[in-house]
Amino acid sequence: MRVCARRRSRTLRLWLLIVFLGLHLLVVSLVLSIYHTSCELHSYPDIQTSISFSVQNASASISTMTAAGSDTQEVEMDGTAYDLAKLEALYSHPLYNLPTPPLPDVNPILRLSANEEDYDPILWNASAETHPPWLRFHLGISRWQMYQHKDPNLSALTQQMASHRIVSAVQKSGGTQLKLVMSFPNYGQALFKPMKQERHEEANVNLYYFSDFERHNAEIAAFHLDKILGFRRVPPVVGRLVNVIKEIKDITTDHKLVTTFFTSPVGNACFYGQCSYYCSTEHAICGRPLKIEGSMAAMLPDLSLAPRRSWRSPWRRSYSRSKLAQWETDSNYCDSIKKTPPYDRGTRLVDLIDVSILDFLMSNMDRHHYETFEKFGNDTFLIHFDNGRAFGRHSNDEPSILAPLVQCCRVRRSTLLRLHLLSLQSYRMSDVMRASLSQDPLAVVAPLLTEQHLSALDRRLETVIQTIQDCLQRDDANPSEDLR
Repeated sequence: MRVCARRRSRTLRLWLLIVFLGLHLLVVSLVLSIYHTSCELHSYPDIQTSISFSVQNASASISTMTAAGSDTQEVEMDGTAYDLAKLEALYSHPLYNLPTPPLPDVNPILRLSANEEDYDPILWNASAETHPPWLRFHLGISRWQMYQHKDPNLSALTQQMASHRIVSAVQKSGGTQLKLVMSFPNYGQALFKPMKQERHEEANVNLYYFSDFERHNAEIAAFHLDKILGFRRVPPVVGRLVNVIKEIKDITTDHKLVTTFFTSPVGNACFYGQCSYYCSTEHAICGRPLKIEGSMAAMLPDLSLAPRRSWRSPWRRSYSRSKLAQWETDSNYCDSIKKTPPYDRGTRLVDLIDVSILDFLMSNMDRHHYETFEKFGNDTFLIHFDNGRAFGRHSNDEPSILAPLVQCCRVRRSTLLRLHLLSLQSYRMSDVMRASLSQDPLAVVAPLLTEQHLSALDRRLETVIQTIQDCLQRDDANPSEDLR
């Protein structure tokens, strides 16, 4: 009897899964038709549009999916498998598969030599399997994104950073906290940020944002969140366990770094390096007893090959314990910014608002500068790197991070549609984030984000959507206001 009951249960589950997939395909076809007829979005990157128009399109695009979302509740799955199914469905959604201009045979991001005629253009392309993953990543960087959606090279690149033999480890100069440049046998490199505190520890409430710890799990989580939002502007990051002695001390050529190694009273291998903050024996990085966790971020092309330009953020904080920045006291601050190059044309302003939404969701107050690739000029994406001070406190939201959105009342159409999509039960942000992070190697040690941080993502997403609704009401009250 029990065997028969189990067989009937499995058959029922199989039929429910088939029904769910059929409904999902039907919904996707409906959304595609709605999207192409209502949004009229035929080029990339998408143009900045009226928030009221965007909200109407968002509601139309996602309303047909509610019924399918309720059906998924009936399919009994393991929690992780269920979240992974949500993530796969999210990445299969039309909003994550928008058409992009075809990439040229030779990616313009790299200036390979003073005389590029020396190189065969057929050989230098991102799809050539003879190139190592890090080079394919560099060659795949385009004007609009760091990597393509469902990039087949992404898995090979993260696997390399997570498992390949480290042949060199030197401290990276500059910055406020310790980080190392790790090199691999195929000449690839990654930026290593070691664990400074446990995942469940919140940032000290008495610390200013500019003196907080940088967290390795924040770098990893920022990469996954940026991908979930559909931006793809954070360089690939993966977690790794590193042997302090064999993979750092024994192979480094950095003599200053070597002098900072010591053995703790309980026998753990430790080091602290040299930097502006937290580089002392009191803040040493210690193994347990030999291995430490850390984030490995793919290095961008060398500046001699692909120069980058650094921009001071208009909404940069004062980095003073008493002085406020101009945007914190001037409610009309955005009016002047919209008239100032490069924010007076193109997509630069909505690009910056995308960054503010990302930063608010992960509570990152440390976005004082951003960079772009010089080769692409002003019409290109902003690089979303250096996210170590994110995910510091789950119990507190910082509304000032959304100042660009609040003051300018502009948002990218595709960004708004994806935010609404992630607010649905079928694609709930915390669930797809949990699923995405579960694929990182360090997830076997402990979840990269605690459940409190995941819940905070859902709460902050509601705040972002409500902020956009408030802009809509402001537009109704002030019809003459430039709300695009």
